[in-house]
Amino acid sequence: MEIFSNLALGLETAFTLQNLFYCLVGVFVGTAVGVLPGLGPVATIAMLLPATFGLPPESALIMLAGIYYGAQYGGSTTAILVNLPGESSSVVTALDGYQMARNGQAGKALATAAIASFFAGSVATVLLALAAPPLADMALEFGPAEYFSLMVLGLVASVVLASGSLLKAIGMVLLGLLLGVVGTDVNSGAARYTFDLPELADGINFVIVAMGMFGIGEIIRNLEHDESRNLVMKKVQGLMLSKDDFKRIIAPVLRATGLGSILGILPGGGAMLASFASYSLEKKVSKNAAMFGKGAIEGVAAPEAANNAGAQTSFIPMLTLGIPSNPVMALMIGAMIIQGIQPGPAVMTEQPGLFWGLIVSMWIGNLFLVVLNLPLIGIWVRMIMVPYQMLYPAILLFCAIGVFSLNNSTFDVYLMAIFGLLGYLCAKLELEPAPMLLGFIIGPMMEEYLRRALLLSRSDPMVFIERPISGVMLGLAAAAMIVVLLPSLRKKREEAFQED
Repeated sequence: MEIFSNLALGLETAFTLQNLFYCLVGVFVGTAVGVLPGLGPVATIAMLLPATFGLPPESALIMLAGIYYGAQYGGSTTAILVNLPGESSSVVTALDGYQMARNGQAGKALATAAIASFFAGSVATVLLALAAPPLADMALEFGPAEYFSLMVLGLVASVVLASGSLLKAIGMVLLGLLLGVVGTDVNSGAARYTFDLPELADGINFVIVAMGMFGIGEIIRNLEHDESRNLVMKKVQGLMLSKDDFKRIIAPVLRATGLGSILGILPGGGAMLASFASYSLEKKVSKNAAMFGKGAIEGVAAPEAANNAGAQTSFIPMLTLGIPSNPVMALMIGAMIIQGIQPGPAVMTEQPGLFWGLIVSMWIGNLFLVVLNLPLIGIWVRMIMVPYQMLYPAILLFCAIGVFSLNNSTFDVYLMAIFGLLGYLCAKLELEPAPMLLGFIIGPMMEEYLRRALLLSRSDPMVFIERPISGVMLGLAAAAMIVVLLPSLRKKREEAFQED
């Protein structure tokens, strides 16, 4: 079968000494940033983008992917031991994980998180390997009109699934689209929104926006909070689960893996949405619903399985269609562009080693994570106690060096600082930066496909509706916006955001 020959090619790529090393580096760094509250995969990947310039494309993407799904593992450690989630997708894990730790079951909670994460991550990687080829084959039939409509649907879905005010989410997408067209118009050669600054003639570098909004902005925001980190126990024991424990977590893990795999594919979805949804589902169907919030092992197993499944399957639209489903996938697309690779279905045919090597590396990375997380728990415990005030100067220095190295330009460093202030302002005004980043990435591609479609149709805008696939996607986008604009749904959405 073709799938086995593809996986064999992936094994050949992933099992080189260099790629194994970068896979290990990725999952180790990912676990570390997941453990350390105040950091996260988005900020970390943004900061490391300049470091990938000198790496082969396969090694760079394997490392960055490892950081993303590795952070899902690491976030559970602080959630369980300190009641301080290191990663947003681990917020739900803290509800029961911390209570288990207070009851002397910290080892059992950590083991449950590791087992659930490994199983879900492995299953989701299988789904990625099976689903990617047919999706990519289908996408090869797309023309410019279909790609434009698909990107419109992706942006609308990111708005619909974003939390808080719908108007604010739309505003952030539009800001991202505007920032994406800064620079020189490739067709006319005219400068757009450059304010006569020659440094902006080539547009705003994606790395600058990402590092400013998510790196610098996150640092400023975290310095406002002096979080206490009181460990429940400094020595974790009892990492083995009993037969009864296994019986209790099997069904929740299976349900959460399925739910997380589906939600991970959706634009705007990913690990965080999957973990919240799986916890809510488990609380409704579990026989031990009364124990949730008091130390139920199911309350740890379900969100940890879901967030890892969601993290892995979020690669499906990115790899097959070139559409980012969340901010991390937008950064991954940025990394591909940096390496000279055009994201989209052609990656599978033009770069088969990279495509299948990345998929196989996820299995290897999940195995590395099980080996790293439980035996090295003592190291993670000590890392939790590092004050954030000692970390941020090093992070700032690393950001400045990374951005300066792009073009050897101090202008880029100042521009990063401006975007850092913008990121902090967005946090204070409860504006999510993720839709803006998606708009910034997708905007130039949308413009290109819009122009191609109109050129081929001799400026007939009906081409977007008359072509069946394009029309269906635009219809879905319109329906999603109409549904979310309903007064009752809009009110519930804003109330849920205020509660969070």
